[in-house]
Amino acid sequence: MDYKKYISVVEDFPLEGIRFKDITTLMQDGEVFAKAVDDIAEYAKDRNIDVIVGPEARGFIVGCPVAYKLGLGFVPVRKDGKLPREVVKVSYGLEYGKDVLTIHKDAIKPGQRVLITDDLLATGGTIGATIELVEQLGGVVAGIAFMIELTYLDGREKLSGYDIFTLTQY
Repeated sequence: MDYKKYISVVEDFPLEGIRFKDITTLMQDGEVFAKAVDDIAEYAKDRNIDVIVGPEARGFIVGCPVAYKLGLGFVPVRKDGKLPREVVKVSYGLEYGKDVLTIHKDAIKPGQRVLITDDLLATGGTIGATIELVEQLGGVVAGIAFMIELTYLDGREKLSGYDIFTLTQY
């Protein structure tokens, strides 16, 4: 399926010169959203996944329906201070500053095969931090799935050594 037909490109959002890829128009079409979830779930089946992990917030939008489709659990990765129990943290760089992501310390069991999901692969910073959290807990990142990849930002290079699946590329 040509998913680009269902993704809106918004000029100059959130800043001038940025062409924002908006997946809400894809999600509004139930048939297309179901096909996107099915395609990611099919990718996951071949990797013997035990659990799905997604960073907030759009990683939840992608990962939760995939987890449901496969009958698997979903583990959220959140910004610091958002998870109620004991967490593991990782700090990572942003274009202007740093951020911290967390995961519950008991969320991943050693050896569990994990699929990480998110809406967009850009520079790879958020997913790199998510990988670090999963691996700190002993999880095995068996695949990473995105709806969109921005190839001109070289995020795939930052994630080299990991199996990456995308529905569409810009």
